[in-house]
Amino acid sequence: MGLGKQAKTLSRVQVKMISEYLLTNRYGLRDQTIFYFSVKAGLRAKEIAHLKWSMVMNSDGSVGDYLNLPNASSKGNGGRVVPLNKDLKLNLIKLLKEHSSCQHFSPSTSAIIRTERSKSTSSQAIVNMFQRWYGRLGLVGCSSHSGRRTFITETSKKISTVGGSLRDIQMMVGHASLQTTQRYIESDSDSQMRVVNLI
Repeated sequence: MGLGKQAKTLSRVQVKMISEYLLTNRYGLRDQTIFYFSVKAGLRAKEIAHLKWSMVMNSDGSVGDYLNLPNASSKGNGGRVVPLNKDLKLNLIKLLKEHSSCQHFSPSTSAIIRTERSKSTSSQAIVNMFQRWYGRLGLVGCSSHSGRRTFITETSKKISTVGGSLRDIQMMVGHASLQTTQRYIESDSDSQMRVVNLI
């Protein structure tokens, strides 16, 4: 999405509401996992669609602590290693258990996100899912990019508390330029007021 017309970020209340709503869907675990890849890992729709189990698995076949996203599955040279949020990892463990029982499952080639009729999905299908979910919940101005913007904004607020910097966020989201990462961050007037009063 062009930075001139950015998708809206999501509040904590909205993230919780969306997450709970998605679990009520027919494929609730899959849908919530898609949402978590967006809001808790900062992935683009294309990246979510191209995820393979091999990207999140340890050599012993268990779900690891990191997502290893190659350049081929990202935008340009946006391949990277992203730590897995605990909620996302828990969902992946459950989803892996479901997928492992399916015929022709292969950890090296099987897609994490699949549909009822296909063993994989497309970028456009992921975009359409987000549009449908946000539309049903009345969230105007939100798109498949809202979770990514929310991830970048929220991690930028907290990164200094764990000894990191915006450069770490740039690496996690696969931006070639730190300036691009900064343009994704939603400003917060309350935080601005608090910080100037600390001077």
